[in-house]
Amino acid sequence: MLTFVYKVNRMFLEKNKIRKGSIEVICGSMFSGKTEELIRRLGRAKIAKQSVIICKPSIEDRYDKDKVVSHNMRAIDCVAVGDATDIIELCQDKEVVGIDEAQFFNNNLVEVCNQLANQGVRIIIAALDMDYEGNPFEPIPQLMSIAEDVTKVRAICIQCGDLANYSYRIVDKDEQILLGENNEYEARCRNCFSK
Repeated sequence: MLTFVYKVNRMFLEKNKIRKGSIEVICGSMFSGKTEELIRRLGRAKIAKQSVIICKPSIEDRYDKDKVVSHNMRAIDCVAVGDATDIIELCQDKEVVGIDEAQFFNNNLVEVCNQLANQGVRIIIAALDMDYEGNPFEPIPQLMSIAEDVTKVRAICIQCGDLANYSYRIVDKDEQILLGENNEYEARCRNCFSK
């Protein structure tokens, strides 16, 4: 009899399980491993048999338009979207949503993430927290303030070998958004960035 009651209670709990939404932000400079960490967390969610989708802004096409690819060439399939609001429609019945290069979305990403998290979706965001001038890169500071978890990862300074927080632009271009790799950017510590 106890076994039967236990099974019924367990079935009831699983059927009526309330998903708890959350927002996680993985941030740092270029070459710090943000995308690697995003791919790792999404891989663990897949192992747990959770329904997962990953999105990125359509302007991010450095390696592959249909994959999120780390600098170490680890890759995961994704959906490229033009606007953050497109993510809501794509995430129907998903338990985990990954968003790479989130700094390239506008401020409506904050509302999108809040809405999805309030609906029980786990949101994992990877993004630069500062632009090439060392200024906060919107909308990431807003997302960091409402996130349940913020992980700041750091690279290695290409100049001195210390830990790096900054993405230093080595080409003479002054637009805020410039897609690039190590031929356009270097990771630098505060001291080497300031010089």
